[in-house]
Amino acid sequence: MKSFSRTRISLALGLGFLVGSQVTFAQSNDTEIENIEIIHRQAYRGDIPLSQTPQAIDVIGSQQINELGINSFQNVLDLSSSIARQNSFGGMWDSFAIRGFAGDENLPSAFLINGFSGGRGFSGNRDSVNIESVEIMKGPGSALYGRGEPGGTVNIITKKPQFSQLGYLQTSLASEHFRRIEGDITGAMNDNLAYRINGAYAKSDGFRDGVGFEKASLNPSLYWRISNRTSLLWETEYAHQAAPFDRGIVVLDDITPLKRQTFLGQPDDGDTKVKALGQQLVLQHRLTSEWDLSVGLGYRGSELTGYSSDAELSASRQLIYLDGETLSRQRRYRDYEASDVSARTELSGSISAAGIEHHLLMGTDGYDYQLDSYQQRWRAANADDARQYAINIYHPVYPTIKPEMSTLTDRRESQTSVGVYAQDQMDLSDKLKLMLGLRFDDFSQTIENYLSAVSNKQSQTQLSSRTGIVYTLAENLHVYANYAEGFRPNSGSDVNGKAFDPEQSKSYEAGMKWEAPVLNLATTFTLFKAEKSNVLGVDPVNSGFTAALGEAQSSGVEWDLHADLTPDTQLEVNYAYTDAHLTNSLVNADWGVELPAGTPLVNIPLHTGQLTLRQQLSLLGKASQVAFRVFYTSSRSGDTVEPSYQLPGYSLVNLFGYTQFSDALQLRWQVNNLLNEDYLASSYSRLWTMPGQGREFKLSLEYQF
Repeated sequence: MKSFSRTRISLALGLGFLVGSQVTFAQSNDTEIENIEIIHRQAYRGDIPLSQTPQAIDVIGSQQINELGINSFQNVLDLSSSIARQNSFGGMWDSFAIRGFAGDENLPSAFLINGFSGGRGFSGNRDSVNIESVEIMKGPGSALYGRGEPGGTVNIITKKPQFSQLGYLQTSLASEHFRRIEGDITGAMNDNLAYRINGAYAKSDGFRDGVGFEKASLNPSLYWRISNRTSLLWETEYAHQAAPFDRGIVVLDDITPLKRQTFLGQPDDGDTKVKALGQQLVLQHRLTSEWDLSVGLGYRGSELTGYSSDAELSASRQLIYLDGETLSRQRRYRDYEASDVSARTELSGSISAAGIEHHLLMGTDGYDYQLDSYQQRWRAANADDARQYAINIYHPVYPTIKPEMSTLTDRRESQTSVGVYAQDQMDLSDKLKLMLGLRFDDFSQTIENYLSAVSNKQSQTQLSSRTGIVYTLAENLHVYANYAEGFRPNSGSDVNGKAFDPEQSKSYEAGMKWEAPVLNLATTFTLFKAEKSNVLGVDPVNSGFTAALGEAQSSGVEWDLHADLTPDTQLEVNYAYTDAHLTNSLVNADWGVELPAGTPLVNIPLHTGQLTLRQQLSLLGKASQVAFRVFYTSSRSGDTVEPSYQLPGYSLVNLFGYTQFSDALQLRWQVNNLLNEDYLASSYSRLWTMPGQGREFKLSLEYQF
């Protein structure tokens, strides 16, 4: 398959465009290095404080991530009650749903990195070492960001270079022979140039038999203060991951579930390997005291290669439904490669007109994405043929002779898109603010099937809008409401060869945000409803074809609270009620199974909640903290085409804390799943169900310099 060369050439051409543009960065005008604070204005944000945005937003910061000993982006998302885990593609990607909607279950979930796409392609499980904060912006964002799910948008803000000399080294040991080392260093190279380099390396045997992993990430970045009004930021991310492809365990009716350690793949398949390289270049310029101009260019390339042996999902080929212990398996080889080049230009600021203050945000963006997919597969012709590669789930004896595979997929998908967006938040009075937003997208897609020598192309346009209102009832007490439209393109064409209309969504939200000095209280309460149409299903009239017929809905309540009960005691609570289901009957496009109206969406719990309590204290004269966190999720549908398969609800209790031995040395400890709860984390099918990890002990020693 092709290398990253095409995208690197595109990046080089884009750099020429970028450097030739007059654009910028907002930051302090101080001239002393030690006093310069780098402030990077986030894309698609403008100058509106989060508290005055008519939208529910969760922000999870690096301090909270570090205190909890979290090393992965997926585990960071678990801290939000609005997010539920989805099918992880054998442990090879991060996948989640926000407010009940997850997008295409056969692709990684979409998310942003500093406003650039981070979810397209195959970049593995993202590490947390370079995360400054994670913003979960709930509700559809298509009026700003373009295509997306109506549940919300996740934006990762990475750690930026600083002129102050800072750094740390940390080493960690945990159960299952887990070992990890990470580090971060930043400082000034001269009066106008600052750098940062952070990275991590981890290796573990894993909690499942033979499913260990090895991961590495390296993230260098440079900040150039061209002048007091102009700056340039360059960031690079490299990631490598190697682990066996793991579909989890099988869960059958009236049969004792398998132990969570049981691996049902083929040990000598070896590791599936992921490599990813990301680049971002952003030039920012302060035009006036009120206006900023920003130009950005991003590139992301990724590769995934490896073998796997997966449980066969077709009932007619599956022996386990005959004897309850013999599992039919498929064998696959995957070679995927993706490249993604994107660019944006954005102007933001405020003006006064007719006695009204307008906070304006205007921009244009676009991307060129290419995915090459090559896959070989062997699957049994019938139940008898399946025995040659089947295993006993209770006493597995792995076959030594591998069946010969044939090419299943060999295709290239190309996507291009250009969008223009504008948003105005108007201060109609000291208390009342009105937001209006509009975006136009022009996108095209080409799929070249090299096996059939058939090429399918489609081009479409989309107009998305949003309207929001914020009213200040009292100081730091805001109520808000919004309405927004969204879309996500559908792949393929109908019986007449016409491209499918995109999935369309509408979302309604109303809520309250309150901050009070008493107890340092901060709380939000939100009611939401989202509707989605044009979901793909089987064409009821034309056999063998697909049509955009389905409709789905998600509605619920969210509540978040932070309070300092005493100067040394902090409480955090969140809760979400999410009812996500089909609103009309639909025949599943992949399996041909009819799903009646009311069928719940897979992996979406009705109830989730978390409580974290922290206590600062002194141990042996050293500043310390002890804390516990309780997480609860209710039962969920575990199979898209078999709604009767339910993943049981569960509760997890985690303990964590630290002791500060000196200004430079800190010891952190944690016990995850203290009660050793046996639970199922997510599922694609009852034969592809991922168990959760048992009790885990972890120690980390950090030296700061």
